[in-house]
Amino acid sequence: MSAERRPLLAREPQGPRRWRRAAGAAVLLVETLERAAFFGVAANLVLYLNGSNFHWAGEQASRAALVFLGASYLLAPVGGWLADVYLGRFRAVALSLLLYLAASSLLPATAFPDGRRSFCGEVPAAPLVPSCPKAPCPRVSPSPYCAPTLYTGLLLLALAASSVRTNLTSFGADQVMVLGRDATRRFFNWFYWSINVGAVLSLLVVAFIQQNINFLLGYSIAVGCVGLAFFLFLFATPIFITKPPTGSQVSSMLKLAFRNYCPRLWCARAARDPEDAHLLPDQRSPEPGASPQEDIANFQVLVKVLPVMMTLVPYWMVYFQMQSTYVLQGLHLHIPNIFPAGPTNSSMALNSQGSNYKIPEAWLLLANVVVVLLLVPLKDHLIDPFLVRRKLLPSALQKMALGMFFGFISVIVAGVLEMERLHYIHQNETVAQHIGEDVYYAAPLSIWWQIPQYLLIGISEIFASIPGLEFAYSEAPRSMQGAIMGIFFCLSGVGSLLGSSLVALLSLPGGWLHCPEDFGNINNCRMDLYFFLLASIQAVTGLLFVWIAGRYEPGTQAPASQRGPSRDRG
Repeated sequence: MSAERRPLLAREPQGPRRWRRAAGAAVLLVETLERAAFFGVAANLVLYLNGSNFHWAGEQASRAALVFLGASYLLAPVGGWLADVYLGRFRAVALSLLLYLAASSLLPATAFPDGRRSFCGEVPAAPLVPSCPKAPCPRVSPSPYCAPTLYTGLLLLALAASSVRTNLTSFGADQVMVLGRDATRRFFNWFYWSINVGAVLSLLVVAFIQQNINFLLGYSIAVGCVGLAFFLFLFATPIFITKPPTGSQVSSMLKLAFRNYCPRLWCARAARDPEDAHLLPDQRSPEPGASPQEDIANFQVLVKVLPVMMTLVPYWMVYFQMQSTYVLQGLHLHIPNIFPAGPTNSSMALNSQGSNYKIPEAWLLLANVVVVLLLVPLKDHLIDPFLVRRKLLPSALQKMALGMFFGFISVIVAGVLEMERLHYIHQNETVAQHIGEDVYYAAPLSIWWQIPQYLLIGISEIFASIPGLEFAYSEAPRSMQGAIMGIFFCLSGVGSLLGSSLVALLSLPGGWLHCPEDFGNINNCRMDLYFFLLASIQAVTGLLFVWIAGRYEPGTQAPASQRGPSRDRG
């Protein structure tokens, strides 16, 4: 395309390959910093809102965190569509990082008293309520302080994060596309590796500072990561390949679908509309853009791609358990101290303080992260080249099916562990342990028994999520790549929300997770049945996915001019 801008620095014979790798590395570094900032915001958001700064009730803080996380996935198609139609990927990423920087600055600005007064006003006085004549008295949660300002900032932050996630993935693949299909596949491996490096930085550094020092410093580091990512992205502009917006064919796709599946409504609309307003592209005078044949071919691609992506939704339901029910399960297993009390501890201070400092349960997420950080380089440098030489490298769809299988095994292992935990609970064999200001009555099973289910989820990521990104990018028509990538991330958010909705449904009276006598502590609920239900859903949809994947013919529908990376290179 004539408006495509090639890198300014690639002028020597060896330049293209060297600068393409440099451009890809710059994108990976930007992604690492952005993910560190995102997890730095999300990791302790509930604690920040529930703490002394805002005094939100627990359910109010949890709801705000769920809204933020859900919006950061569900808004992904918006950023992809804006890039395809108006901005192009480069400007979409740059403007999104700028919005990211502005919205994330609200959190450290409200972490100290003067800043809160400037953005939120004075803390309202507690309302006077009449005395309660007899128990039980209804508890009324006051309106959360600074809610409009914080929700606005969090939603803008979610929009920026979703736009960066959607467009930076495709933009990075554009940089290495000229090196062949193998380079594109390797880029997605390392892109996912960079995401997990950012998660490690947040879990080990940013979240620790927020919880043990103060939120002002912790959130300031997150803002600094966004600022550095924005600077590096602009600094690397001369070596980037930037492509103009090609326009999105989503409108044409919708018209085609409307005409094919609702012919009566189409005819009724045609009778009301002015002449030529309802015509499809092949019935109008020629205009710039895709030809009618390309519109129809791309619509056929979309019809084939969407079922594949939608059958991954149950996998995402399982995947997000590691941030919800797996954590709840871990709180009711025996969690050891970081510094066990004993005669080897010669320091009085260590015995009095360190012996009561427990390993954060959330640190088990590092088992998932470490698997990705170790296996991605191993897969990229050893396993994949070995399979390529012997022409045994599985397709992206085959890898995704394998990833769904590992996710299925993970939730089965969690269910078996839960059955064993409940056996101790029913025998009234519990151990009292202090976590923060709360006391949990846990089964005398070590929390380390959870490591296998976290490791299996990590392996499933490598085989389901990374090839899923590659599939969404390579199979999408070029004019819809941003929108298709957005839909991929949006559907992962749908899986998370469906999993949360299933928990809420089963928590109603009579459900497996309804146990009010536990007061949210002993946790005598039948969470094992919930895990096995998820496994059953994953098994059924996994078989459906295998059937759809077996009938899928990659790279045969869209014209070559409209496709992503060539499937013949490498």
